[in-house]
Amino acid sequence: MAEVLSPCGGYETLIAALKTGTDAVYLGSKRFSARASAHNFDEGELERAVYECHLRGVKLYQAINTVVTDDELPQLFDELKTACKLGVDGIITQDLSLPLIVSKCCPGLPIHSSTQMTVHSRAGVLAVKALGFSRAVLARELPKDIISRLTALGIETEVFVHGALCMSVSGQCYMSAVIGQRSANRGMCAQACRLPASAVKGQERYDLSLKDMSYIPYLKELDEMGVSSLKIEGRMKRPEYVAAACDACNKALCGEKPDMKTLEDVFSRGGFTDGYYYHKTGKAMFGTRTKENVKAANEAFPKIHELYRAQHKYARVSFCLYAHEGEEARLTASDQNGVSVTVTGDIVQTALNRPLDTEYIQKQLSKLGDTIYEPDKVSADLSKSAMIAASALNALRREACVELDKARAGVNTKVYEFSPCNFETKTHKKAASQQLRIFVSDVKRLENADMSDISLICILPGQAEKALKMGLDVKKLAVVGERFTFDEDEEISRIRSAKALGVSRLIATNIAHLQIARELDMSVSADFGLNVTNSLSAMQLAKMGAEDITLSFELKAAKLQKISSPIPVGIFAYGRLPLMLTVNCPIRQEIGCKGCKKELFDRTGRAFRIKCSKQKGYVEILNSEKLVMSDKLKDISFADFLSLYFTDESAQEIAAVIRAYKEGTALNEKNITRGLYYRGII
Repeated sequence: MAEVLSPCGGYETLIAALKTGTDAVYLGSKRFSARASAHNFDEGELERAVYECHLRGVKLYQAINTVVTDDELPQLFDELKTACKLGVDGIITQDLSLPLIVSKCCPGLPIHSSTQMTVHSRAGVLAVKALGFSRAVLARELPKDIISRLTALGIETEVFVHGALCMSVSGQCYMSAVIGQRSANRGMCAQACRLPASAVKGQERYDLSLKDMSYIPYLKELDEMGVSSLKIEGRMKRPEYVAAACDACNKALCGEKPDMKTLEDVFSRGGFTDGYYYHKTGKAMFGTRTKENVKAANEAFPKIHELYRAQHKYARVSFCLYAHEGEEARLTASDQNGVSVTVTGDIVQTALNRPLDTEYIQKQLSKLGDTIYEPDKVSADLSKSAMIAASALNALRREACVELDKARAGVNTKVYEFSPCNFETKTHKKAASQQLRIFVSDVKRLENADMSDISLICILPGQAEKALKMGLDVKKLAVVGERFTFDEDEEISRIRSAKALGVSRLIATNIAHLQIARELDMSVSADFGLNVTNSLSAMQLAKMGAEDITLSFELKAAKLQKISSPIPVGIFAYGRLPLMLTVNCPIRQEIGCKGCKKELFDRTGRAFRIKCSKQKGYVEILNSEKLVMSDKLKDISFADFLSLYFTDESAQEIAAVIRAYKEGTALNEKNITRGLYYRGII
């Protein structure tokens, strides 16, 4: 049966989850947690948490799921060393440096690909499997038919089944970072999506705020598909929320009717949605937290406390008492898995009145109270006149349970050896001159344009034939993979068709494209969506076949400059920075496609551009201002190439931008941004 996986933002929540009967928990330590605002666990608390989980047979997964910078790599090594020492059952991560480190320093330690890795297709699952991940945490946006197909690929899958939905695909949200320097990929998301936003300027709507998801009615179906782990979102939530969600999941898996009303009361945004499960996006998926929701939660809390007032019974225990006069009493306790302990007591006395009997022993040893055990078999080896006082027998039972706790925790704790190792980060030979590459959604805009100074022209696969008819050099062409797809076979077909025309390079917008490039025998470039922020991630991508990398645009230029890479690196140097990648269009759900002006307004009246790829199933929300670095080339001279991302610029505007970057001059643009290259993130 699939495990119920509960979130734990602090120790109180951990205990609530354990008392409600969870099968596994996930939590973060004080460093590298994508929920930095949660309490999280220091080393002592983590050690205690591992013990409390393992004595119950519950798995504990540690989320080390932020991107990591070079100066933090020593801390990352320490974090992994501690996890190995304490016996954590697995690491959840998005940073590509971690599988590289684990393979060298602590092979055998299970690693799970975080949902921040945007794994949502066959090729994506196979890519993380090849990296050594034992489990793929799938993107929340997938319908049940895709979940079923991905679960059959020979790797454990984990599916979010209850909790908050981000408007953006996880790992591809940069809104909080670009607007407020608080990066979601660093665990500091300011939840800008919960603020007012509307397709109609001046209206106070919340068109980026989704309801919470709940697939609890479909848990048995997911279990039958072969999903390994059913994940509850909510490391920032209260213990009552975790207890209610865990209880509902347990009931649903056992075929009982879960209390969805109480679950909705404890936390919701106007109810729940299963839109992604049935691939039905739109207005019904949107919602906000209201005063009525808060009132319902306050009224529900006392009822929910009853769910975790007492210990959940995780094991059956059998007792065998040895009691002969003149000898020490011995009590052996064994669980259903064969874990056994024996404790000794005082010298057994001779009964003056009523000697011990099996019925009395069974009554006393079955008083298991607030332990994790329920009684199973009780047997005894007694002499005819043996006598043990009730207090002494109870003390033996208590001691036996404590020792059995320790033994069970020991059996369930696998410690991994961590061997420190040095990674030789080789830096590639820098080219004599900085190259320019451009991204265009419509090659018509390049008609009659001078491409002599452009090293790479990145286009959609379906535009390859048009590009060749325009006379563009096939050796300069690369096709850009879709940032998200619900039909990977169709996408591969389009890429294959472009390859048949002579296009030999694929731009990897997510990890799946590295796998696709291998399968199609194409060269591959890693784009910004892979969130590379350190030298070891660059090394890992090179090992995976990438020939160059566009580094993350979330770091300062000075920090990016320090990344050592065995392959050329570039940066996002021009264009509207992508703030969100979403499969739910905020415009369509409010005013429909016919009235779409491809703009979304925030509460200040600022307009964000919408880049529509509705035929592919997603849209991108772009920044209101264009990033321009043409007059700051000295500050980004470390980059081997500069990527210029064009959206709706005319042919004349594109030519002007290329000229400015070639000459190192300012652009005649009023409202521009330097992105995070000088500000950085908090």
